[in-house]
Amino acid sequence: MIITETFEELLFECSKNDFCIYEQAQAEEAFEQDISVDRLRDIVYRNIKTMKDCIANGIKSEEISISGLSGGDCKKLQIYFENTPSLFGSFFEKMTIYALASAEENARMGRIVACPTAGSCGIVPAILVTLAEGKNISQDIQINGLITAGKIGQVISNKVRLAGAAAGCQAECGVASGMAAGLLTYFRGGCNEKIINAAILAIKNILGLTCDPVCGLVEVPCVKRNPFLAIHAVTASELALAGIESKIPPDEVIDVLARTGNLMSPVLKETSQGGLAKTKTGIELEKLLENKL
Repeated sequence: MIITETFEELLFECSKNDFCIYEQAQAEEAFEQDISVDRLRDIVYRNIKTMKDCIANGIKSEEISISGLSGGDCKKLQIYFENTPSLFGSFFEKMTIYALASAEENARMGRIVACPTAGSCGIVPAILVTLAEGKNISQDIQINGLITAGKIGQVISNKVRLAGAAAGCQAECGVASGMAAGLLTYFRGGCNEKIINAAILAIKNILGLTCDPVCGLVEVPCVKRNPFLAIHAVTASELALAGIESKIPPDEVIDVLARTGNLMSPVLKETSQGGLAKTKTGIELEKLLENKL
């Protein structure tokens, strides 16, 4: 079994076998784990159910995180949309609420699915669950979509460690946005090439995003980046479905993602030594938290 490691290899194998991306990906993963494809798909659906449970819990809860830095904003957003419908409609409302709900649930130490990381846990679920509900997408198609997103993340991870400490938030929320864009494009009938192109368009536009968590916690600015990057994924998907392509090939973009991460100062890679973490308010919050604990 050939295990594809680049987008070029992935698209070639899919073309050779007349596979969709999820078919190639599930065959590879089942082979590597030495389990049946049916068993693999059961595991993926269990993750989808966890995502949905996380969103449901996050929507209901107004609990503030232990640090006091996050929590309650999801409820504010729900109340706002009840009184002032979004200019972009109900899908936008759900996506932003769901992304925020998942990210706040993570800050409360709730059960989440890291996709690809805990700090970016709201982006893929927001797209998946909103579309599943709004378009009545079947269980099998939902599974196919998450496998597609997972394969995009896996290919990127061959060149870039998906961690803010390694390559900044471009490797967390940025990659999650690319995964979500690919998932959405699959849901909307995009071909393999458009799925990958959507992911790359999303990632191209977020190159260089720093990781500068205030107080060293995955809360500020991490939580609010989730709804922003979920909507970012929608834009990328729309462009790709319209036939707009990245002028730079997908694998070259990922090379740049890796190089940008290497060039980024360590103070901007999850160390909380720079950026927002070392603003006047960031330092004051750090001191307050130290006294609190």
